[in-house]
Amino acid sequence: MGYLDQLRSRFRREHVSLDLDQIQALILRARPEPYVGLHAMLRVDEAAGGRDVIARIAQHVPSAQDWAQDRDAWVGVAISHAGLRALAVPEESLATFPLPFQQGMAARAEQLRDVGENAPETWEEVFGDDGCHVAVTIYAVGQPELRAAREQALATLDDAVGVTLLGVHEFGVDEEAANPFGYRDSIAQPTVAGSGVVPVPGQERAIAAGEFVLGEDSETGAPVAMPSPDILGRNGSFVVVRKYQSRVGAWNDFLRDSGSTVDEQDLLGAKMVGRWRSGAPLVLAPEADDPALGADPERNDDFGYADDAHGLACPYSAHSRRMNPRDGELTILTDVNLHRIIRRSSTFGPAWRRDLTAADDAAEDRGIFFIFISARAYDTIEFLQQEWINRGNFIDLGDERDPVVGVHEAPGNFTIPDEPVRRRVSGVSTFNRLRGGEYMFMPSLPALEWIGRAGWLEQHAPSTSTA
Repeated sequence: MGYLDQLRSRFRREHVSLDLDQIQALILRARPEPYVGLHAMLRVDEAAGGRDVIARIAQHVPSAQDWAQDRDAWVGVAISHAGLRALAVPEESLATFPLPFQQGMAARAEQLRDVGENAPETWEEVFGDDGCHVAVTIYAVGQPELRAAREQALATLDDAVGVTLLGVHEFGVDEEAANPFGYRDSIAQPTVAGSGVVPVPGQERAIAAGEFVLGEDSETGAPVAMPSPDILGRNGSFVVVRKYQSRVGAWNDFLRDSGSTVDEQDLLGAKMVGRWRSGAPLVLAPEADDPALGADPERNDDFGYADDAHGLACPYSAHSRRMNPRDGELTILTDVNLHRIIRRSSTFGPAWRRDLTAADDAAEDRGIFFIFISARAYDTIEFLQQEWINRGNFIDLGDERDPVVGVHEAPGNFTIPDEPVRRRVSGVSTFNRLRGGEYMFMPSLPALEWIGRAGWLEQHAPSTSTA
């Protein structure tokens, strides 16, 4: 059974309570494996022309309603706050969005700990000066399907007026679905209550829909604050986009310097990630990789950390354990369900190779677009960056940072619990360098149509009635 077939087999129409026909498919529908795709970045130079482009692209954006239907490619659209303003959305509506979204990612560098080589002044030009107004993402099962979807969705730009295509970045991975470092990616995804999808083994329960879809009740029992008017905010969500350049050669060099054999190097890498390259979790495969386990969606996420309280199988500071502590005990108590995210990350560049060195990093462009969706996206990313990624107090490790995505202005450490005494590996550097990013809003399909036709003007249009 293929990956998309497995997803469709978990869908139960009788369990649906959300307005699937109004929600962009990309919010609730996982990408295929393998996958190819592209991110197109647009700037709106003239409001009417920009709205026309939004209206035409929106015709090619599928809804989550077709989860169980055959579809080989789909399109998603997200808009920044600067983009909404450039589209002439009224200021009274713009003011109802969360403050971080209004300010934009670059202005939130302090809260995000984007300093040093990750600071906004080092970012790629496309992410500077509020330039990225609209992001169009296409995922497809193969290159022919991607070409067809691209021709449909982006053909509108051929005769567009008032919109500039800033750039197109293609991405894709093979059936192993590996990230730039060669590890299977995006395994642990939350199940959204009311979406009709049955949780896989290892997922205790579905997460309240309002954690991901605006207008629905969240884990607190009430909806998260929603932009107004209702047609603009309801059934939309917020998106964090962060583009990283991955220093895969430097990662390989670090493992080689820290382990005398390939097995030792692979074990250290797994300890830092929390999973083996196949995706097999350390808690279930502590001694050696288990590719069959890693490839099995019924088993590869069916675990917790309660039975690994001392971190002997998976270290507390491992990337995957930091980003999803599950049932593990934390020094600083946190409701992990309030920080769950839907990940839509996309890997680009040549596949990982063991022979790569730091000297190769400048010659070959590899990386990942870290993309996630959440109704609390901005609070969540800033919390993650401040507490779980760039600090270690919540796991009694002081200032020890995430070994994979943490910012290490000076060489850092990685602690591996062991008996009779823990082991500390030094020399951890910034293996993923931030090249830019933005806070985005993913409107519902009715909201895209409302933006495209300037629906706010209709409220003030003079009546033509002759009654």
